[in-house]
Amino acid sequence: MKIISMIPARYSATRFPGKLMQDLGGKSVIRRTYEATVATNLFDDVIVVTDSSIIYNEIVDHGGKAIMSIKEHECGSDRIAEAVENLDIDIVINVQGDEPFTEEASLRKLIEVFKEDHDKQVDLASLMVHITDEDEINNPNTVKVIVDQNNFALYFSRSPIPYPRDKNVNTTYYKHKGVYAFRKQAILDFYRLPMLTLEASEKIECIRYLEYGKRIKMVETHVQGVEIDTPEDLERAKKLWK
Repeated sequence: MKIISMIPARYSATRFPGKLMQDLGGKSVIRRTYEATVATNLFDDVIVVTDSSIIYNEIVDHGGKAIMSIKEHECGSDRIAEAVENLDIDIVINVQGDEPFTEEASLRKLIEVFKEDHDKQVDLASLMVHITDEDEINNPNTVKVIVDQNNFALYFSRSPIPYPRDKNVNTTYYKHKGVYAFRKQAILDFYRLPMLTLEASEKIECIRYLEYGKRIKMVETHVQGVEIDTPEDLERAKKLWK
């Protein structure tokens, strides 16, 4: 089974433009993410795929692997699909470029999903973290996920799901961490299928898979890390790095 990691890296992020080139302990955020992913030793290859010559040069000039996107893309999955279409691989793991605290244990769990999936019931796998903080549960920047008894995703939302109508029920909330593992065919299908209304409404790309009947296996991790979406996140990451 040939497994690679792709790191989609867009320079002009909406909420924090240029965030991937911000300094984190003497190196850029994207270099930290790339090096952390390589250091897991889980992959046959690790490649940054980007629309930016600045990011491309940042990786290549420091001995890493990067490729330039040929087209403009709506989301990271589209960028990866274009890049892997002609590669001889089985599984691709998407590590977000703003995840410098990427670590081995969580990624290994995702890979194990496919190694154990002998009947090929799983199209993709992703990570979730148990959250209890009220602000985080209600924050639309935090994507929540609900799962069935076998940890297959039922839905993702920026709203609190499930809605706590009965305060006496011990409701558990999970935050979706944007790390995905795909079968190659699943991500190529995603690339070719048009966006439908639920994805368009929530602006959460993995909803497209659910809308077209794909199966997403969620894996719980206890590593929270810091995703750098805002300047405040970067300050938190700097403190954590120290």
